[in-house]
Amino acid sequence: MKHPLQQAEFALSIANDAQLPPPGPPEIAFAGRSNAGKSTAINVLANRTRLAFASKTPGRTQQINFFRLRSGALLADLPGYGYAAVPLALKRHWQGFLGRYVATRQSLIGLVLIVDARHGLAELDVELLSSYLGSGRPVLLLATKMDKLTTSQQRIAEEDIVRALVEAFPMQAAQVIVVPFSATNRLGLEAAESVLGTWLAQHEDMSAGDELARTAGKEKAPRTRGVPRGPKRPSRG
Repeated sequence: MKHPLQQAEFALSIANDAQLPPPGPPEIAFAGRSNAGKSTAINVLANRTRLAFASKTPGRTQQINFFRLRSGALLADLPGYGYAAVPLALKRHWQGFLGRYVATRQSLIGLVLIVDARHGLAELDVELLSSYLGSGRPVLLLATKMDKLTTSQQRIAEEDIVRALVEAFPMQAAQVIVVPFSATNRLGLEAAESVLGTWLAQHEDMSAGDELARTAGKEKAPRTRGVPRGPKRPSRG
């Protein structure tokens, strides 16, 4: 599936669990610390300039914004986390909400985690992954802002992130694909699109298989009207 996020359009914003739409079309969530480059990554993947907005005050955007893809799937732009200017109570509320969302959302088929390559995997990133990885679903980790590093620094940054994942999740690190990424020079764009396209295509194949199975089941189901009951027993007289 080439350019899977292009032609994405805004669908709705929600501020709490009760406002979440009913589970339905597949969802891919984007998460990351404030200032890690999440909005920029979404915009370049969607080939749009202002689809996702970065707040003028990082960490102040406290909504999940849903965008509908041309396939009917949804992209969920989760609030950035970890910015110091946000009150502690608000941080805890959103960390809990995001933890519940990634752990229990039935429609969620994959998580894109945005990590600033210059700073590596942070404690809050590990906490979010801890909530999510138990589901067995995949993660695409975009190590952003690689253009700000030299070639040797890029290699070291990627290795450090992979090492941190293995140390934190020795049994689940294989669920995470790490892609060095830069929205400025489009490093990693094709690789990211390939992963996202595979996720969506797999879901479409599963949905098609389920529909085929349902159709076959209907065709093989015995009729309930006009079925011969067999010869009647002779009456005793």
